[in-house]
Amino acid sequence: MYTITKEVYFCYGHRLMNHKGKCKNLHGHSVKASISIQQEQLNEQGMVCDFSDIKELVTSYIDQNLDHNFLLHKDDPLIPLLTQQKERFMAIDEHPTAEVLSKMIYQYLKQQGLNVDKVVLWETASASACYQEN
Repeated sequence: MYTITKEVYFCYGHRLMNHKGKCKNLHGHSVKASISIQQEQLNEQGMVCDFSDIKELVTSYIDQNLDHNFLLHKDDPLIPLLTQQKERFMAIDEHPTAEVLSKMIYQYLKQQGLNVDKVVLWETASASACYQEN
């Protein structure tokens, strides 16, 4: 099995409602997402796929949905205020944790036809969350 990994960087804001620590407050992250793609066989170019193809797909998704966006649980009471102020945000069904974001990126790339092995989202230099299917 061959595996390649592409890293991309982006920023987002969020809060985790009902969290017992400081993450219940509005805050942001500058993150690294590490996307691993695997194949049993290399293509005619001797590659799993071109790194630029991964970058193009993931950057498009991240730019449209996550980068410099405020991510909230769909029941967050801030949503009406943000809507009234015409602020950019995305409401999702789950709490906007690093685990959930890594799953969102994974599922999008899988839908685009990439054989994704895993997506790791580094929220800080020492803390990451990973999503992969077995």
